[in-house]
Amino acid sequence: MFSYTRAESRQRGKLFRKGFRQALADNVDPALERQIQAIDQSAAERGRRELNALHNVRDNDRNAVAQAKAKVRTASREDKAAARQALRDAEQQLKRSERAVDKAERQ
Repeated sequence: MFSYTRAESRQRGKLFRKGFRQALADNVDPALERQIQAIDQSAAERGRRELNALHNVRDNDRNAVAQAKAKVRTASREDKAAARQALRDAEQQLKRSERAVDKAERQ
């Protein structure tokens, strides 16, 4: 997964276009390729950190769902409705975090 900042995207696009023109002339500057690789490397590192953070959020949400299920099972009759609502909320949050992880992994 790559996570480019706006500045990196602009700079990479500019370098790519410059490299494309040089490739047409069959005279590509190696410094240009190194700059693009440096931008890609920093974006890949940032992407790995963001993906790890998303995995942590998903794991925390899974734990929250498990805790909510335990509360539903152990709740008194008066507290069951509130415990079920908390379980639904935890499950919805888990779905959102799983979608975010899936989307990030596809990129």
